[in-house]
Amino acid sequence: MGITARGIGLLVVAVLLLGAGFRFGYPELTLLGAAAGIAVAVAVVVAARRPRLVVRREADPDRVARGEPAAMTLTLRNAGRLRVASLLATDRCGDRVVPVPVLRLRPGADTTVRYDVPTTRRGVVPVGPLRVTRRDPLGLVVLARAYGGSVPVWVHPRIHPLSAVPTGAGRSLDGRVDAVPHGSITFDSLREYVVGDELRRVHWRTSARVGELMVRENVDTSLPRIVVLLDNRVAAHPDRVGGVAESFEAACEAAASVVTAAVRADLPVVLLFVAAQTPPAGSPPAAGAGAGVAAGAGPEVPGGDTVDLDGPGVGPLDRLAAVTLTAEGTLQAATARLRRDRLGDTLVVLTGPGGRDELGYVGALRGAYPSVVVGVFGAAEPTPPDAAGLVVVDAPDGAAFAAEWDGVRRW
Repeated sequence: MGITARGIGLLVVAVLLLGAGFRFGYPELTLLGAAAGIAVAVAVVVAARRPRLVVRREADPDRVARGEPAAMTLTLRNAGRLRVASLLATDRCGDRVVPVPVLRLRPGADTTVRYDVPTTRRGVVPVGPLRVTRRDPLGLVVLARAYGGSVPVWVHPRIHPLSAVPTGAGRSLDGRVDAVPHGSITFDSLREYVVGDELRRVHWRTSARVGELMVRENVDTSLPRIVVLLDNRVAAHPDRVGGVAESFEAACEAAASVVTAAVRADLPVVLLFVAAQTPPAGSPPAAGAGAGVAAGAGPEVPGGDTVDLDGPGVGPLDRLAAVTLTAEGTLQAATARLRRDRLGDTLVVLTGPGGRDELGYVGALRGAYPSVVVGVFGAAEPTPPDAAGLVVVDAPDGAAFAAEWDGVRRW
């Protein structure tokens, strides 16, 4: 509750009139002072009366890709027995304030407001709570209360379809990749005997049933493990427009696209971040240590955004865990950890123009990872061919990266 400047002035006048009236024996001044004091007291009572309002809000949809439309429908109902006077109500939508008209609602009546939710920036857009302001008729007292809760709208990176998925070089008895060498220990099928086949591979029971020699066909299946390293350091994404590093947003789109393609192909994939610290306001997001990609567990970034690539139950990324690779927050430390642990056989590094000078650290991983692909986003000039002996994809955004990715032939 707050007393306006008019209310403070009237209260001061009331005290002065009452003091002067009693001090000098002027009943008229005392009466005027008492009237002014009573007016302030009545204003406090009127403003303090809490209307019974029920707020219901619904996001349509509550999870969208960056740039896709999203709307919020707000319904405000008078659950009291008295008519609600005209109120000033505003709803908080991210950084915006949306006016909500409340014009003398009858008991049981409601009013509905629908407005667009900004989705131009990846992250979580909090919507609500509704803030209702009451004033007395004389404008002496103002009281603001919050009604209802806050509903988040998740804005994910755009996912671009990728037709090419690395086949890798790792071996597994449970692989699902077709381009595999034959003649190992995993049973695949039966075929007719040809001259040169080893007799120890003949399946005698089936041969007796079909009347001709049948040979077991074994394969050495390949199940690649893809490692996606997202460079979320401030130094890697120095260029910002309106506080947003577009190169980092493009890298997030590329990471989401690669991870989605791998998960849809039923291939194991892990998403890693370089930095763990939260950068200053206006800088690109940084991952939190041990943070997950599930809803509500994304790495913290300025403004409440997250590096959440998908939410539980809404897409192929709900089984993915995203973790910070090192506490040092440097690409050198991250590549050293990757070299030591050997987390997969296909490494995809996504960075910005500021990380291009450190590709030598990534090039040193070619012995530990048979396939290394680097995506550089937002660079003013293309990366020199075969930089550090790597396959480098220069792209201004996620869509261009997807187009170049499908053209890579040297995994």
